[in-house]
Amino acid sequence: MRYSGLQVLAQGLMGNRGWKPVWRDPEPKPAYDIVIIGGGGHGLATAYYLAKEHGLGNIAVLEKGYLGGGNVGRNTTIVRANYNLPGNSEFYSHSLKLWEGLEADLNYNVMHSQRGVINLFHSDGQRDAYARRGNAMINQGDDAILLDREGCRRMLPYLDYDQTRFPIYGGLYHPRGGTARHDAVAWGYARAADQRGVDLIQQCEVTGIDIAGGKVTGVQTTRGAIRAAKVAIVVAGRSGQVAAMAGLRLPIESHILQAFVTEGLKPCIDHVVTYGMGHFYISQSDKGGLVFGGDLDFYASYAARGNLPMAEHVMEAGLTLMPMIGKARVLRSWGGIMDMTPDGSPIIDKTHVDGLYIDCGWCYGGFKAVPGSGFSFAHLIATDRHHDPAARFRLDRFRRGVLLDEEGTGSQHNLH
Repeated sequence: MRYSGLQVLAQGLMGNRGWKPVWRDPEPKPAYDIVIIGGGGHGLATAYYLAKEHGLGNIAVLEKGYLGGGNVGRNTTIVRANYNLPGNSEFYSHSLKLWEGLEADLNYNVMHSQRGVINLFHSDGQRDAYARRGNAMINQGDDAILLDREGCRRMLPYLDYDQTRFPIYGGLYHPRGGTARHDAVAWGYARAADQRGVDLIQQCEVTGIDIAGGKVTGVQTTRGAIRAAKVAIVVAGRSGQVAAMAGLRLPIESHILQAFVTEGLKPCIDHVVTYGMGHFYISQSDKGGLVFGGDLDFYASYAARGNLPMAEHVMEAGLTLMPMIGKARVLRSWGGIMDMTPDGSPIIDKTHVDGLYIDCGWCYGGFKAVPGSGFSFAHLIATDRHHDPAARFRLDRFRRGVLLDEEGTGSQHNLH
């Protein structure tokens, strides 16, 4: 079924009884050309671009739970391309361009809203750093506007500009940045991949990876063995565990990142706003809830929930920046399992096992990277050549010491 305004009107007149299932629920076949482990945003996008861009059809996505039940549904929905370092800058620029045509491409409303991202700065040093970042963004072909204090005040009049410890000096404005609906992104890619013949198999946990003579031959699952010529691991915070099934020890740690949403409020925050000194970021959803988050919980964990001290820290930072939200009631919180690399940048690469590929280490950047990651990973799997925008995301950079440390915080996982 192709979605359109006319279809919505017609279904409304018929009591919405004519909608068809969005994707099939197939039984796993004994063998596929390509098996993708992980049914989140990155895995679904990879499957879609393998089918669309490379004409491949005998593909399965294996998900141990339900599609979109992991980090793609556990984030603060921010989309941006405001990176500084070569390697990151061109990749996220490419991903943002894919975002801008995604709804037409998928024929699905992912609620992509280019409302603009404003990164606040609070010192002369931060201002200079953001000026350099803005110039790098412009050189890459993206947009950046350096705002002074009054420029910020005109756009964000509700902030506390005179807080004693971290007064607001200005901000870096990225107009093409914004948000998207996280669940809709997963559903849109799942529907589009299914339409191109990809088997989306839920409740199918991978329990082993079969290797013979240095080459991958398939996977063991809770629904039986599945043979495959190529296997791709795209499981976010579970990357270390799944890679260990193939004898790999990845340079990642898994940490929890919490997010929060309030009750619905009248429109009051038009942009995505980030508070660099307090590590706090906030936007307002289309339903009116304030969606916000902050730091990692700073301990390794596989539990999809956080702790109260970090929740308190995030609330404290939010109230310091914008006291007006103090009476908003928090409805719920959730935690995503972040796969953190030592340099804060991702890994898209082949492994030493022939036919085994890895896409992991997205740290905070996983959601905004979904289209770019899927596109680049699909290119690698299909051609065995790195896609140019992702060419520096190689696994061996940690052995060679060629790190992509975007934040300049050193090689500690939890600091990225």
